[in-house]
Amino acid sequence: MKLLVTNDDGIDSVFLHELVSGLRAAGHELAVAAPKTEQSWISAAKSRTRPVRSARVDRGLGCPTWVVDGTPSDCVNIALAHLVKTRPEAVVSGMNVGLNASLGFILASGTVAGAFEGVLHGLPAVAFSQDLSFETYNRLKEHSGQPDAELSATLKTSAAHAARLVPELIAATPPQGFIVHNVNFPYPCRPDTPLRRTVPARMIIPGLFSPAQDDGTHRFIFHHGEDLSPAEPLTDRAALAQGCISHSVLDYRKLGH
Repeated sequence: MKLLVTNDDGIDSVFLHELVSGLRAAGHELAVAAPKTEQSWISAAKSRTRPVRSARVDRGLGCPTWVVDGTPSDCVNIALAHLVKTRPEAVVSGMNVGLNASLGFILASGTVAGAFEGVLHGLPAVAFSQDLSFETYNRLKEHSGQPDAELSATLKTSAAHAARLVPELIAATPPQGFIVHNVNFPYPCRPDTPLRRTVPARMIIPGLFSPAQDDGTHRFIFHHGEDLSPAEPLTDRAALAQGCISHSVLDYRKLGH
């Protein structure tokens, strides 16, 4: 398939590079347009009040690649209008560093928003995210984003799952369906890890900032929140906790129903 790939962790994210490698190995034809810097938790923001610069670059991805000094939504919007020569069949976003599961995370996610920008252009879209333990995430940050052997193996496996899933999910999406397929991989992820259909968990996520410091600033403090979901149906968070791949269909046509 012809795919436009983006992410919210930036053009140099190993998670993006592993996804691209997995998609290319499966024979997909790719173009990449990704942010110059990390744009996590920025949701569907667009750079309305300043010019946005795009540039063709070589990051060794083996496909046409652009870096955009804007948001994931900027990347997809600019790429579809001005960068790619032929219209892709779908937009793929990810893999995100960490999960994008539950309503609080999905609605804030730059990764999901990058996929949603494709939906706004009438294309099917898939968002991929890789869950991590706190310890694994901290090690990743301590080593400047370079994964250890265990995480590298999981990323390659998750990318292979993603490459297999993309054609199936796109084929199941009606034309101009306003649907994002939100897929979260557990940690670790193995070749035989099962896929489960899920719904977004209902998480309450208050208090993400510290009290004011002496200089009047508040500092971001990450936590997963409190799960208020009923026992059924299976939620994305519950599936990940069971070691399964979570697949939630985000059908934006149903908002307000």
